[in-house]
Amino acid sequence: MATLQDVRDFLHQAKTYHLATMDGDQPRVRPFGTAEMIDGKLYIQTGKSKDVFKQVMANPKVELEACVGADWLRVAGTLVNDDSVAAKKAMLDANPGLRRMYDENDDNTAVLYLEHGKATFASLAGKPGWTFEW
Repeated sequence: MATLQDVRDFLHQAKTYHLATMDGDQPRVRPFGTAEMIDGKLYIQTGKSKDVFKQVMANPKVELEACVGADWLRVAGTLVNDDSVAAKKAMLDANPGLRRMYDENDDNTAVLYLEHGKATFASLAGKPGWTFEW
């Protein structure tokens, strides 16, 4: 049985995933690299000044996609902003390269967790696919 940790591990293995948001009626997709488990939830990170954050605040339903070789993962869910210093610190401690641009005490750092999610694992190599929801 899959877990959120499996989702996080796949995203780390992929190194880069693509996050899709809506900008009004226009889909927007961009590469991301942060994905961490914090207090049992899957978090991503961005800046509050970025368009992606504004899009998520207007419509928190997102989808992300990642590939590793012939295997791929798609995750659909709702992003929830967590303004706690503890969550921001945990994300930045796990990704120290972000500290060049972000700090857990600034007004720009945003960490968001996925809720009401559905992860779909599949493979172009013929491996059986599976889904898991939380």
